[in-house]
Amino acid sequence: MSDATSMAEDFASGRSDPVQVLEQALVHASMAPSVFISLTAERARREAEASAARWRAGQPLSVFDGVPLAWKDLFDVAGSITTAGAAYRRTAPAAVLDAPSVGLLSRAGMVSMGKTNLSELAYSGLGLNPHFGTPFNPSSSDQARIPGGSSSGSAVAVAAGIVPIAMGTDTAGSIRIPAALNGVVGYRSSCRRYSRDGVFPLAHTLDSLGPLTRSVRDALAIDDLLHGRRQTHSARSLKGQRFVLAQQDVEPAVGNNLLRAVEQLRAQGALIEERECPTFQAALDLIKHQGWLGAFEAFALHQGLLDSRDAEQLDPRVRRRLEAARALPASQLLHLIEARRRLQQQLVDDLDGALLITPTVAHVAPPLAPLEADDELFVTTNLATLRLTMPGSLLDMPGVTLPSGRDALGLPTGLLLSAPMGEDARLLRAALSVESALNV
Repeated sequence: MSDATSMAEDFASGRSDPVQVLEQALVHASMAPSVFISLTAERARREAEASAARWRAGQPLSVFDGVPLAWKDLFDVAGSITTAGAAYRRTAPAAVLDAPSVGLLSRAGMVSMGKTNLSELAYSGLGLNPHFGTPFNPSSSDQARIPGGSSSGSAVAVAAGIVPIAMGTDTAGSIRIPAALNGVVGYRSSCRRYSRDGVFPLAHTLDSLGPLTRSVRDALAIDDLLHGRRQTHSARSLKGQRFVLAQQDVEPAVGNNLLRAVEQLRAQGALIEERECPTFQAALDLIKHQGWLGAFEAFALHQGLLDSRDAEQLDPRVRRRLEAARALPASQLLHLIEARRRLQQQLVDDLDGALLITPTVAHVAPPLAPLEADDELFVTTNLATLRLTMPGSLLDMPGVTLPSGRDALGLPTGLLLSAPMGEDARLLRAALSVESALNV
């Protein structure tokens, strides 16, 4: 499958055009159950036709003019209902305006073709949705497996080849997890890197945005477009670049693929120190013993919903998880906020200029049916799936997950690169180099 950069090169050469690509994407999307909640075909056709005319005139608006993309159904797209994956929002008023991020990419000529499925209210790492269906992981050939969440439809849309780019959100791992389980690239930005206006929230302190893509160069290009930049990026040598590899307790295939990838990086000159990252470990312990900061914020955000009759329409699993924070003491919240601030400061000294390497998820995508049938299994699997991405979210670490290999059944595994808060540009450049080394 080609990435967006290759697709745009085909537009420039005349080998294909945005209208042709869009029509193929719309057909593919219509044949992919539960991946999209809605398609914006009329808008997309209008945008694709305008883009095709610009390419014919040799006047594209950007490097990605005409490239189709999808939006997780938390982003406002003018004229479309933002459902947040929730049944009670099916009758919500349609958005009047595009979210700023939607508007920026639209003005860069990109073609918005629809809104992708997600875990209800973005509150699960597994991607199950009883209201709009659960998209199947396209990497699985033996049985239906989870897509990962909450950006489930965005990950599957990219992995299945419907679009080369889909935008997601990440509060505890919701970009990185589905990207890893579907074998694509996922970039969680630092929380304040992009405007979150017009994006349905979950936890104000932790919510972040980012793309799921087929390559790091595409993620870099999206970052440039969202900042109004025009830049050319090329992979730099890894010689002398420093990384800390923090091993974790993971499935054998995840661990073996990670170590194989690390050896490839070493062969390219990367300096990789295998040791515990004390700050990362402290964040893991804090979450385990003191709870999740996002749980407090999600309850506060949705208390009115939980106290209304609309609560009866919620997925019972999501409702229970939201309600679980109702009785938590305020002192626990204050402790988490202070500990977070302290750990963020410690992380810079701990890594000392290196980037952190961890597994993205400790396991490959599990089968779907048992999780649909067993509430207890759902809860334990959800926690296990989120475990290795939650520390990065708590510390607001930008992260890029890259495919690290597959297991014996062909199921993808992921390698996660993370940096201290705000070091997104350095992280993305390093990820480009790491991806290049892994593809040698």
